[in-house]
Amino acid sequence: MKDEFLNLNLYKNIQGNRFELTVDGYTAFIDFQEEGKVIKLIHTESPEELAGRGVAMALVEKTLLYIEQNQYELIPLCPLVYSFIKKNSDWKRVVSKEFAGYDNL
Repeated sequence: MKDEFLNLNLYKNIQGNRFELTVDGYTAFIDFQEEGKVIKLIHTESPEELAGRGVAMALVEKTLLYIEQNQYELIPLCPLVYSFIKKNSDWKRVVSKEFAGYDNL
């Protein structure tokens, strides 16, 4: 994660069912569903104004850290999150073994 994002806070918007990261007044987000101690990450979106800066990757990494620190299991349905974990295999540790694509990570 780029240094400029390290001190930015991840916000868990419970009413909107999304994790949010605001940069320069623009908010990138990941939609989620929570069932007990399992979080399904469904879709990641970052405003065009933030394109190419690494905001989406910072959002994914901060969300995975939140999941780990709060002892959730992850179901990575979002292709961006799935791809991030596949490229950074140490994050497989937060993925639920019940996830159908677990063995392909």
